[in-house]
Amino acid sequence: MKYKTIIEPFRIKTVEPIRQTTEAERVAALQAADYNVFRLKGEDVLIDLLTDSGTGAMSVYQWAGMMKGDETYAGARSFFTFERAVHDITGFAHVIPTHQGRAAEHILSSAMLKAGDIVPNNTHFDTTRGNIEHRGAVALNVPIAEGHQPQVLHPFKGNMDLHALERVLRDNPGRVPLVMTTVTNNSEGGQPVSMENIRGTSALARKYGVPFFIDACRFAENSWFIKTREPGYAGRSPIQIAQEMFALADGCTMSAKKDGMANIGGFLAMNDDALAARCRNTLILTEGFPTYGGLAGYDLEAIAVGLYEALDPDYLRYRIRMVEYMAEKMAAAGIPTVRPAGGHALYLDARQWLSHIPQSEYPGWALSLVLYLEGGIRACEIGSVMFGRQPDGTEKCSDLELVRLAFPRRVYTQSHMDYVCEVLLHVNTLAPRIRGVRIVEQPPALRHFTAKFAPLVPGVIA
Repeated sequence: MKYKTIIEPFRIKTVEPIRQTTEAERVAALQAADYNVFRLKGEDVLIDLLTDSGTGAMSVYQWAGMMKGDETYAGARSFFTFERAVHDITGFAHVIPTHQGRAAEHILSSAMLKAGDIVPNNTHFDTTRGNIEHRGAVALNVPIAEGHQPQVLHPFKGNMDLHALERVLRDNPGRVPLVMTTVTNNSEGGQPVSMENIRGTSALARKYGVPFFIDACRFAENSWFIKTREPGYAGRSPIQIAQEMFALADGCTMSAKKDGMANIGGFLAMNDDALAARCRNTLILTEGFPTYGGLAGYDLEAIAVGLYEALDPDYLRYRIRMVEYMAEKMAAAGIPTVRPAGGHALYLDARQWLSHIPQSEYPGWALSLVLYLEGGIRACEIGSVMFGRQPDGTEKCSDLELVRLAFPRRVYTQSHMDYVCEVLLHVNTLAPRIRGVRIVEQPPALRHFTAKFAPLVPGVIA
């Protein structure tokens, strides 16, 4: 195409009003939520970038598919439609539906892990780590060094450190029940993983006789990065790349609320017959019968369509470009972000941006509060609040202090993004005045969802 502008590859058919709030209303909302953006009411948020999980807009083809939903308890037609789609894309023999990705993680952890085990990953995200630690195992992150350097340019900063992985496998015989790779690497800035790295991880897992699983939440976005950045893949379609990627693994967990383009759902898939039987037994106890797994028939239909829509080149080109567009604006303004731009979100480097706030005072969390206060924007801290608390209750500062602006799929337009950029530019003028926060009350695990906070200076955020 001769034109440079990349437009949203869809027309808007149904709209949902969003409510403008005053600064005074937002102050009151933050106080009522105990300064935790997860506790805010959705109606009090103008632009909701907390997560891209289950927050997207479904297509007319998904809605049409939902009308065919078969709600038969066992052996529903909708399950087999869903199963065919997952088989086609992943190639795995066994497909086990779950209500979302963390349920797949829970079932897999229950079937494979025991206390003292070690599970290496390029970087575990929050619920993956939580499910592993809940079993008394160690969630070990082995990303490449560039993954911890936000300003360093590398095409595949989400890669696994293969030398470190081999040391873990060699030095811990019998303690590593599986190896995982997360695509894209959410905790490290939404950075992609190369096919070469996935191939290397697969080879090491096979060398040491350990199953290899992919956390495939954003498999389509990762496939696009491989197509556009990795030599030899420019002529391959996203679905062909995805199929090659999954062929290197023994199974996967999936939140279909991301690259399944659905509002709920997920699955666990694998080739091992015995493991699949154990997982199905747990599924029946916790989720439902193996042909619905906690989902309605119409959910299964929506996912079956959405998995293919996520692999559409026009959609992926627009999706990735939207993040790049915002990253370019931040770079021009001198606002530090994780570079290069990731797939599903813009990651602000709060540690560098708010260098006057020590990590013990949670600069990323403080920044997320200011974004809401100044512009009604809800974002997610990925730093020492999310990852700082250790299984024994001690605190350890996170390697990165990020704020993630995660973009729901097919929801916001460029004008919404321009507004977000304008708010960020304004917040930049306030940066020296932003103050840290303290934790008032917290649960023992996954504290960021429900913890209560307070400004270190009473009543003062910025």
